[in-house]
Amino acid sequence: MDRLPPPRLLRVFEIVDRMGGVKHAAQELNVSLPAVSQALRHLENHIGTSLFDRSTRPASLTEAGQILLKAVQDNRERLVEALTDIQALESAANTVTVACTMGFATYWLMPRLEAFYRDHPDIVVNVQTIPHEVPALGPGTDIAMRYGDGSWTDGTVHLLFEERVEPVCAPGLAARISEEGGSLASAFLIHVEVADKRWISWPQYFFRTSQKANGSAKGLRFSNYVQATQAALSGHGIMLGWRSITGDQVAKGLLVPVSLPAYRPPDAYYAVLSGRSKNAETADVVVNWLKHTAHTETL
Repeated sequence: MDRLPPPRLLRVFEIVDRMGGVKHAAQELNVSLPAVSQALRHLENHIGTSLFDRSTRPASLTEAGQILLKAVQDNRERLVEALTDIQALESAANTVTVACTMGFATYWLMPRLEAFYRDHPDIVVNVQTIPHEVPALGPGTDIAMRYGDGSWTDGTVHLLFEERVEPVCAPGLAARISEEGGSLASAFLIHVEVADKRWISWPQYFFRTSQKANGSAKGLRFSNYVQATQAALSGHGIMLGWRSITGDQVAKGLLVPVSLPAYRPPDAYYAVLSGRSKNAETADVVVNWLKHTAHTETL
């Protein structure tokens, strides 16, 4: 045999076996019974042997038919795997991985991705959350969202936005404080205890804004800003709101500033683009979109 059977004949052969006979195969293929029978005869003539034992009811595969069926099924599985791999290669070229903190991902990045996908439906952004403010640009990471002074040398640094720190609380708590004469003396302060000293504490905030300490020094203590923000939204106390964490909540009126001044720290948020990114072009599209969005929101 100098050539393979036509693929359409192999497909008919496989469907006849799967459907348990010519009649059901014809219904599956939406063709006539004679057309299926003729396709099987052509296949058997091409191969030179019978594929079905027609002395049984229903007809069963001969040994040759069993060998051919296994080859057809194995070939189909390999073809499906190949197509899956090809699709993975295609999608990988349009996939960008961003590393950032849980707080930044939850309260700043994720709420903006819906708008990004509307503008760039062909790009997929994978978000990796890490526990510290300076995520590494390791293998597979295209962009790192970092809080700091921007002096990193392991990638191309893009200023995203300057930070702003302002004490905020739930509207209900703010109303109660106002009814009590505006004093924060009895209010619980929400503290976030993190190792990174660039994130200022309540004592540092009071010192840098020349304010007297107000509220409960004990207050409520959390290990991350996601927990702290949820406590503030629930009216449990006043937290130091950062633009990257509580900015959207303030814009929506879910949190409101209290009668204390805002503070602008020297550090800011940056998008750092890895020089080793395999998808540098696509990653650059993501960075530029985020920069434009952040800039527009400050106007």
